[in-house]
Amino acid sequence: MALRTLATALLLAASPLVLASPVAAQTAPAARANSAELAAFFEQVDADGLAQSPQGKAYRGIRDADYGKWNDPSDAKAVADFERGQKALATMKARFDPAKLSTEDALSYRLFEYQAERAAKAYPFRRNDYVFDQMNGAQSQMPAFLINIHRVASKSDAEAYVARLQGIGPRLDGLIAESRTRAEAGVMPPKWVYPFVIDDARNVIKGAPFDGGAPSTLLADLSKKVEALDIPAADKAALIAAGSDALLTSVKPAYQRLIAEMERQQAIAPAEDGVWRFKDGAAYYAQLLASYTTTDLTPDQVHQIGLDNVARIHGQMREIMKTVGFTGTLQEFFAFVRTDDRFYFKTREDYLAAVDTKLKAMTAKLPEYFNTLPKAPLTVKAVEAFREKSAGKAFYQSPAPDGSRPGTYYVNLYNLKDMASTELEALAYHEGLPGHHLQRAVQTELGDLPPFRRFGGVTAYTEGWGLYSEELGKDMGFYQDPYSDFGRLGMELWRACRLVVDTGIHHKRWSREQAIGYLTENTPNPDGDISKAIERYVVYPGQANAYMIGKLKIMELRERAQKALGPKFQYGRFHDAILKSGPVPLTVLEERIDGWIASGG
Repeated sequence: MALRTLATALLLAASPLVLASPVAAQTAPAARANSAELAAFFEQVDADGLAQSPQGKAYRGIRDADYGKWNDPSDAKAVADFERGQKALATMKARFDPAKLSTEDALSYRLFEYQAERAAKAYPFRRNDYVFDQMNGAQSQMPAFLINIHRVASKSDAEAYVARLQGIGPRLDGLIAESRTRAEAGVMPPKWVYPFVIDDARNVIKGAPFDGGAPSTLLADLSKKVEALDIPAADKAALIAAGSDALLTSVKPAYQRLIAEMERQQAIAPAEDGVWRFKDGAAYYAQLLASYTTTDLTPDQVHQIGLDNVARIHGQMREIMKTVGFTGTLQEFFAFVRTDDRFYFKTREDYLAAVDTKLKAMTAKLPEYFNTLPKAPLTVKAVEAFREKSAGKAFYQSPAPDGSRPGTYYVNLYNLKDMASTELEALAYHEGLPGHHLQRAVQTELGDLPPFRRFGGVTAYTEGWGLYSEELGKDMGFYQDPYSDFGRLGMELWRACRLVVDTGIHHKRWSREQAIGYLTENTPNPDGDISKAIERYVVYPGQANAYMIGKLKIMELRERAQKALGPKFQYGRFHDAILKSGPVPLTVLEERIDGWIASGG
């Protein structure tokens, strides 16, 4: 899964995009000057944003005086960030005329405008997100950040790590205060969410130096990173001792305060699951749906698209049933795949080895379908123990632009009975290659694009590409095992069902149990997989709809190109036309592909 990203296509209607013409490739001095000035403007906007985001710098691989700090969690900071973005938009409009820009610069202008305007659409609802939940809460995100993002290559880096440990207390207190404020306004997750948050928090303060057990997650990480440094042993001991002190004096008390506040809120939390219960819930969900899908589809329309595609995929699954000789009903076939031991790995090592085999075979095949491949390597990791119980099934983290961190496919192996072997191939293609790693690494490596396009995101584009990549694997000759192909269809079915259950929960007022029942009836996924997914959709409203909506659009555009170009169609050129723009709303993607087709592909 990708990060929280808001997007809306309606905002683009007033800003037409010139796709291809002799005039578009302007080379006059004025155009070149405009291009240089616009690039400098975007670089300054990016620098201004990074100056306010120590964590953003770390994700980019930047280590400076802010390396030991956390982002400000206050609403005042959110307001200031929004106002800075709106001021930048006004400045851009005053300084630059899109009609005098090159095609690529005009697109950057339009996308920057779109980004600022979607922020304006989301701004009134900024305090409707849950501060702490099992998907996005800081109780697990801060330790994960230190473990996975905070690199230690010098003594000063280690000191910055210790400083961040000391800073966890104040930052967590700020988030606790914001959570309390939102709870007073009625913005609380359902009651069942709180045990996950509390359990995560308790896991972080378990082990040494908090008790007599083995080193805690954070102490073990700090110790490992410090011990790898080429510095005197006395300096290493001092750094680890300082980290232990920070864990005891800052981290533990703050996490204890978090646990107390979560227990207080749990006692008064609602039983209902959807955001329809908020005072502005209908408008909030409509905004999320438009933003994530970059369309003007209504919740009822999205719900129906889901139902239609569920029926389509069920039909394709029945064909596979015939292939493998299964004579029962589709639901009986689901039960067979869900429960038969042959479809589950015995060890984590076996699962990861199978992923490695599939990705190596895919890597060898990529040049036949892609002209542009990522330079950044891909690594596959199991989700860390302290957060695996509450974390999602799988997710991806982009590489650092300076090459200091690879792209990472995280797979949750907490319960192997939730990770059917039938889905392994499609999941690896989605999160790894040719899915998120290929797309997001290539995006990061588009050095001529402004930073907001290299490092930003549009969920329908990014997750649509991930789901498209699953089907592309079949076009490339993979899924030779019919059960694996059934797993691919199961993954697509899962995303079609998301359209049904997400709108069901947040628009049609379905309960968590009703949504679980729908997935149990209509998918082959195991019970634990189903309950965890519904729990995700409850606390992450709207986002799950982006996958299928984006994939359907990419497939539509590919079919249009294949029909129009005939034998001239080339996968590599088509994929370049999609990937080399970076993430864009689906309306812009359609315009670009139509322009590419018109130019002869």
